[in-house]
Amino acid sequence: MAHVKKARQGLSLSRALLNKSGLSPRKRLGQHFLEDPGMIDMIITHARFDKGDVVVEIGSGLGALTIPILPQIFHLVAIEKDPLLMTILKQRVSLKEREKVTFICGDVLKLDLEEVCDKYGQKIKILGNLPYNISSPFLEKLIKNRTHIKSAILMFQYELAQRLTAGPKGKEYGALSVISQYYARVSPLIKITRDAFYPKPKVDSMVLEIDFEKPYPFQAENEESFHRIVRAAFSCRRKTILNSLERGMVSVSREMIAMALKRCLVHPRRRAETLTIDEYIRLSSALTPDKTPLDTH
Repeated sequence: MAHVKKARQGLSLSRALLNKSGLSPRKRLGQHFLEDPGMIDMIITHARFDKGDVVVEIGSGLGALTIPILPQIFHLVAIEKDPLLMTILKQRVSLKEREKVTFICGDVLKLDLEEVCDKYGQKIKILGNLPYNISSPFLEKLIKNRTHIKSAILMFQYELAQRLTAGPKGKEYGALSVISQYYARVSPLIKITRDAFYPKPKVDSMVLEIDFEKPYPFQAENEESFHRIVRAAFSCRRKTILNSLERGMVSVSREMIAMALKRCLVHPRRRAETLTIDEYIRLSSALTPDKTPLDTH
């Protein structure tokens, strides 16, 4: 490590480590390495790890988060898609602490989270910086595996983080907001400017906590119906809720949708972004396939 420390006098740590191995950041893989020590400390503090935790780290990269959290947890599953970065990371982890790490070189979307949970006999925590192109599918994966996850501390591009945390009546509020906040408490933790990374990305980032042990307090009778209605409602944002649902739910007549809206006290001319999660839950009950909305005349 002496060579790296010397190189760091004029270079960032990430750049020094990459230069030492003859590498450069790979744009195709969305590689931007978090370097700000203050931001790293804040993320770890907010994660509230304890000695018994099993953590899955997504995109371990050069180990900016990996190395400082190892003394605080029981075991780390470090997954990194780039084999060249994985080689550097393994070299940076001490022989003693390697016993606490399972290194996986591969695609996190293919990782079996249930298998990790079963192996250690407990729920896991998730940590990482998500590339933009896999953020939505990975969120779906987390929701599908939510019974195996305590919480996730994840860094998103700022725009996507705003969508995940948005409330009704805002332009960022959409299907992703409703569904994410239905399954977990989504809390903004830290805004991280682009200057904290090497190389500098084009946008800022936001760290969110997604706590699956604190879902929305009211649950839908039929979650499949809930998903279908939320997606249909936001499929045509500029249309009224009546027209959006009619267009997105071809198997349900306009009359039935109108009666369901009336029953749920939702005006048919409102738009999707004005409805609360409570209202979507009530609509999903009123429009469940085995139920016929009753006119309240």
